[in-house]
Amino acid sequence: MKDDIWMRDEVQSPCVKLCVVHPEERICVGCFRTIEEISTWSRLTPAERTAIMAELPSRAPRLSKRRGGRMGRLDH
Repeated sequence: MKDDIWMRDEVQSPCVKLCVVHPEERICVGCFRTIEEISTWSRLTPAERTAIMAELPSRAPRLSKRRGGRMGRLDH
């Protein structure tokens, strides 16, 4: 018996099961998608999913750690 449901040719989710939304950037720290992209993923077309997937790597630098507050102002 062939299982066509599990053999569909579609763009997979980039989810890595590290689902935490960055409070300032408003993107997931695991997959770099926005809440809207995550919540609508199952309804997006393959072209829409592919476009988002192509953009995700460029979002990673937005989450790089920056020193802020008092420690960021002190000269070391």
